[in-house]
Amino acid sequence: MIVHVAERALAAHSVVRAIVATDDTRIRDVVREAGFEAVMTSPDHRSGSDRLAEVAAKLPDAEMIVNVQGDEPLIAPETIDLAVSALVADDESSVATASEMIETPDDVLSADVVKVVSDKKGRALYFSRSPVPYPREAVRHHGSLEESLAKDPSLLSLFRKHTGLYVYRRRFLLEYARWTPTPLERAESLEQLRILESGAVIRVVEASAPSIGVDTMADLERVREIYEAELRRYSKKMAEARP
Repeated sequence: MIVHVAERALAAHSVVRAIVATDDTRIRDVVREAGFEAVMTSPDHRSGSDRLAEVAAKLPDAEMIVNVQGDEPLIAPETIDLAVSALVADDESSVATASEMIETPDDVLSADVVKVVSDKKGRALYFSRSPVPYPREAVRHHGSLEESLAKDPSLLSLFRKHTGLYVYRRRFLLEYARWTPTPLERAESLEQLRILESGAVIRVVEASAPSIGVDTMADLERVREIYEAELRRYSKKMAEARP
């Protein structure tokens, strides 16, 4: 899975180098055997961004650092480019990320699927593991959120799933990694809330294609099915192209 993530990161036009940061020698060895770059980091980091900052501190020539989480094997390279371009164009933002439509009620209700709400300028207002925003009138009418989503599928359009991608200005990343975890960050176990609680701006772009963050075995099976379908289509295409 991590090799797929590295391949997709390097396929983005805006990425000039992909480094897998890990504290696990098994991951390091797999990545290097596949021909990609991996570095060992401290096992004591509290979050992925803290681990990222350790590596970024050794890259003084980089102005921006892209963090593609290792559980995003389907992330589109075009989504990475969109997030990088958005941060370059927005001097008031310190971080850029991406979101996408939620397609099933199960994802709305799952605490493993992080939801994001943004303002009219595309800047994050909040991230949560809970369903936000809360469709109060629909729930009052149908009796529960589950029933509301089942009987009115149009409600799905209210929700946006956060894609496991961050683009940081390097200077901000190094500063942010020194901050103490904040109350909302600890409550939701979402490190990006440390950024919002501190008053910094996160720009949110529309992902160019759907992605699946692999948080459960069910997620893993979904990703495997997608890859197997892609391989079958590719094999069929190559067979048809043969004389």
